[in-house]
Amino acid sequence: MKKIVVAVLAIVAVASVALWLARQPAELADEAPTASAQASPKRIVSTSPSVTGILLAMDAPLVASAATTPSRISDAKGFFTQWAEVADQRGVQVLYKNLVFDLEAVVGQAPDLLVVSATGADSVLPHQAELQAQGIDTVVVNYANHSWQELARQLGQASGLQAQAEAAIERFDAYAAQAAARITPPAGAVSVVGYNLGGSYSVARLDSPHAQLLAALGFAVAGLPQGLQGQVKRSSDVDFISRENLSAAITGDTVFLLGGSDADVQAFLADPVLANLPAVVHKRVYALGPSSFRIDYYSGREMIDAVARAYR
Repeated sequence: MKKIVVAVLAIVAVASVALWLARQPAELADEAPTASAQASPKRIVSTSPSVTGILLAMDAPLVASAATTPSRISDAKGFFTQWAEVADQRGVQVLYKNLVFDLEAVVGQAPDLLVVSATGADSVLPHQAELQAQGIDTVVVNYANHSWQELARQLGQASGLQAQAEAAIERFDAYAAQAAARITPPAGAVSVVGYNLGGSYSVARLDSPHAQLLAALGFAVAGLPQGLQGQVKRSSDVDFISRENLSAAITGDTVFLLGGSDADVQAFLADPVLANLPAVVHKRVYALGPSSFRIDYYSGREMIDAVARAYR
């Protein structure tokens, strides 16, 4: 029986905007022994749409990916919009739809490496024994508390594609640096806000991928005020708070809406609870785009583009 590679073990949840905001931590299967892929794989299959974009950015030999339930953040097949076109160009097939695990579909793709998420709605760890029985080499990664760059390096190590992982990271860093050279950030701080996403409200933590990317673009990011730490309902990359505390939680003179669209900007500006915020008074509220709920190579570039448009 081939070993399962566990790249990370930490549990929180996320696979779509609503599930990312609402799902609670879950139990993981017992940690499996760590091993490296014996040879460079030729047929990689992803059961995690949240990781598929990273594999595409690495130019990995990806032949199929699980698809999420179609929504505003996906195409009609259930591929996330930020990488769906690339997947189509490379002939990546739908492994199974609506994140409904299908062992026969996995076996039918004859993968020599299967990528599995340790957490979130796309995790198939409950089917670990079935996969082991098929003798499929598997790498398990956790996207909950790790950046896409960290996951790329883990996937590179497991697949022998370390150079391609580093190349993707270098391309992303260069893209961010080019954008930063064109951007003139505002004098004050900015807040990254999750506004009515899945019925929840939040402010990005300073160590979140969103805050770090904005910092790389030259922005000073404001997190949740210390005085409100006791009001936090739950934390991941963001601190979740009540709508009543949202105004006090936003200290930036500019607001970027996490996972937001232009319609969300208008709703934010029209919210009477937020009417006195400097960002609202001066209409300095910008959408980061629906794909920004989770940062990977492709959604990160889309977020960079959204920020650059606001400050071109």
